[in-house]
Amino acid sequence: MGSSATEFDIIVIGGGIMGSSTAYQTAKRGHKTLLLEQFDLLHHRGSSHGESRTIRATYPEDYYTDMVLEATKLWREAESEAGYRVYTSTPHLDMGPANEASLRSLIASCRKNSFSFQILDHREVANRFSGRLSIPEDWIAVYTELGGVIKPTKAVSMFQALAFRRGAVLKDNMEVKDIKRDEARGGIVVYTSRGDEFWGRKCVVTAGAWTKKLVHSVTGHELPIQPLETAVHYWRIKEGHEEKYAIGGDFPTFASYGQPYLYGTPSLEFPGLIKIAVHGGSLCDPDKRPWMPGTHTDSLKEWIEGRFLGLLDCSTPASTQSCMYSMTPDEDFVLDFLGGEFGEDVVIGGGFSGHGFKMSPVIGRILADLVLTGSADGVELKHFRIGRFDENPKGNIKEFADQVGFN
Repeated sequence: MGSSATEFDIIVIGGGIMGSSTAYQTAKRGHKTLLLEQFDLLHHRGSSHGESRTIRATYPEDYYTDMVLEATKLWREAESEAGYRVYTSTPHLDMGPANEASLRSLIASCRKNSFSFQILDHREVANRFSGRLSIPEDWIAVYTELGGVIKPTKAVSMFQALAFRRGAVLKDNMEVKDIKRDEARGGIVVYTSRGDEFWGRKCVVTAGAWTKKLVHSVTGHELPIQPLETAVHYWRIKEGHEEKYAIGGDFPTFASYGQPYLYGTPSLEFPGLIKIAVHGGSLCDPDKRPWMPGTHTDSLKEWIEGRFLGLLDCSTPASTQSCMYSMTPDEDFVLDFLGGEFGEDVVIGGGFSGHGFKMSPVIGRILADLVLTGSADGVELKHFRIGRFDENPKGNIKEFADQVGFN
C-alpha cells in the first residue's frame, strides 16, 4: 500500500452497466476512480450483456417516471460525448385487461406525473398498428411516445470508455473477497482473491447477482437480493412481414400486464426475429447456473397467437438466450449506504429486479452523489433504503401483484 497505483478516491466494485455508469460519473467529477470487475470486461455471465433492453417511462410505481426521464437525457448526453449511439427511440405500448390493477396503477402514475399518454381500446389498437397487433375486446392499451431499445453490451463499453477517457482505471479478473475499514488512516481497503489490495477514500458496490454474497462475506448481513435466471426468446416473423415489425418504423416496444407479464421489442438485433419473453424465471446461484432455464413457453405461445394475428411462427422460439435478474421482494432497487462499521463510506447499488438497465445513467449519478456528498437530489431515496426490509420483509407495500414470475 501507499503507491499511487493502489490508492484511489473512489473504488467501484462490479463492472456491469451500473458500476460502469457510476465510475464514469465519479471520474467525470475529477475523482480518482478504480473500477474492478471479477470477470473479463464485457463478459456475458451477469445482467449487463446481450442484444437489447427496453426503455419505458410508464410504471405502476409513480417514483420511477422522473428517473427514466432523467436517464433518457443522460443517455443522449453520454452518446454525444462518446460519438456514437446505443439507444434507438420507438413508441411504447402497455396493454392488459381493463381491470388489471397494475395497469390501472400505471395510468394513475402517468396522470400524477403529468406524463403524456393515450388510452386505446381494441379497435384503436387495430387501427394504429394496421393489422400487426390485436388485443381482446375487454383489454385496453396505453400508448406513449417515449420508448426505445438500448444495445446493452455496447452501452457498458461506452460508459467504460468514457470513464477511462476521464482518467478512471479499469481492472478486470479482479474478484473482490473482502472490504475492510482502514483504522489507521481512514477510508477502506479492498482485497481481491489474487492478493491485491487497494485503498480508497470511499467505495461503491455494484456487484449485480453477486451483491448478496459479497455483502454477506463482508458484514454477515443478508441483503434480500435473490438472483434469478431468465430466458429471453426470439420468434421468427413469417416471410414477407419482416418490415412490419422492424425498428425504425412505428412499431413499439411493449409490455403486457397480467399473468404472465410479457415484454418485447421491435425486430432489431437479429433480422427477421422479434424478441418476446416472459418477465420471470427460476431462482439460481450465480456461480452454479444451469445456463438454459427450463421455462415453459405454452402461455407465451398462446399470447403470441392471440396478439400477432398469425404473422409470427410461434411453434418454437428461433433463439433463446439466458440472463440474470437480481430480485428484491418488492422489485424495487437498493440505493443506500451499507452502514454499520462502514457508515457512509460504502454505498450499495443493487436489486435492480430486471428493470434497472434503462435507468443506469441516472443510477450512476445517484450512486456518485451518495458516495461523494452523502445525499442525492431529484429522487425519493426512501423507496430504495435497505432499512425498508427491517420494517417489512416484503419491502414497499403496493396495491398490485408482483410483476416478475417465478418458476
